[in-house]
Amino acid sequence: MITPGGAETKNLINAEVLAALGPDGILINMARGSVVDEAALIKALQDKTILSAGLDVYAREPEVPAELIAMDHVVLFPISARRRSTTREKMDQLVVDNLLAWAAGKPPLTPVAETPWPPKKRP
Repeated sequence: MITPGGAETKNLINAEVLAALGPDGILINMARGSVVDEAALIKALQDKTILSAGLDVYAREPEVPAELIAMDHVVLFPISARRRSTTREKMDQLVVDNLLAWAAGKPPLTPVAETPWPPKKRP
């Protein structure tokens, strides 16, 4: 989800929205921490209302709630790594280089350990 922060979007993602995602739902917030009702998110994750969450923004940055840190089905990432334009340019180029490698049938330059290479053949 990407949306601006502010009064109009505060807690836009609340318990009702999380329940609508369902037990296979995954929330990814790259917008603003204020957009997600963090207490409702923690409860939804603890109760398995949703499957998982990926966050790089938090309601009270840089504070990350201990409950989120303790969960093994949540991916937390600090947003500070992408603030400089030179970092962004290098990240963008790495995406392009990985896509070019994939298109050429080569292994990724930055493989993810959980993703096997080469990929399994589809039937």
